[in-house]
Amino acid sequence: MIGVSVVFDYENGFDRTRIIKVAKNARKMFEGLPDLRFKFFTLDEKRQQAMNFYVWESKAAAEAFFTEELRNKATGLYGVSPTISFLEIAEVVDNS
Repeated sequence: MIGVSVVFDYENGFDRTRIIKVAKNARKMFEGLPDLRFKFFTLDEKRQQAMNFYVWESKAAAEAFFTEELRNKATGLYGVSPTISFLEIAEVVDNS
């Protein structure tokens, strides 16, 4: 499995309501998406940051998803350009 963090850092213009609205509107796009195990929409008002965290079945699936077109769309939605990092997941604990 591979994790991907997509971080939106705001120096100005952090808008909690906007971030929550983006998450709510985008949710359906990710439901049932092949090879995507989890997606979390997060925000941190104190750090003026929004972060989306994905868990993919494979690195190939993750890399195929994060195109330049997607980066541009996310920039438009959030109002700032994201930093995207691919992370190897060593182990998962799921207590659900």
